Amino acid sequence: MTMRHAAVIVVFALAGWVLCVASIAIGFAVTSQTTTLVVHAIVAPVAFAGLSWVYFTRFAYTAPLLTAALFLGIVAALDLAVVALFILRSFAMFGSLLETWLPFVLIFAATRGTGIAIGRQGGMVRP
Repeated sequence: MTMRHAAVIVVFALAGWVLCVASIAIGFAVTSQTTTLVVHAIVAPVAFAGLSWVYFTRFAYTAPLLTAALFLGIVAALDLAVVALFILRSFAMFGSLLETWLPFVLIFAATRGTGIAIGRQGGMVRP
């Protein structure tokens, strides 16, 4: 994998993470914590399915399973470093199924599922 390939993957994962953070920030400003977390659990897979569709139809440097693992790993690392350590100064978010673990599972599933679906349709670009 080249640096360009790695950068593309990081940019896509970062874009998805930013969309998730925005959904939480906006939600906390306008509604309850529970509603915000439910909306986040919906936004996360939708955002990553859309980003994955673009990634797999334009780039596809990695297979669906690896892409899902990389996207999730980057998101989890950003949640740990930026959200837990810097913003919240607590790891409490990792104790919540709705706040952290459900969105993680859905991000992984949406990314992998999108890659598999595009591959079956013959739309996946081969670098």
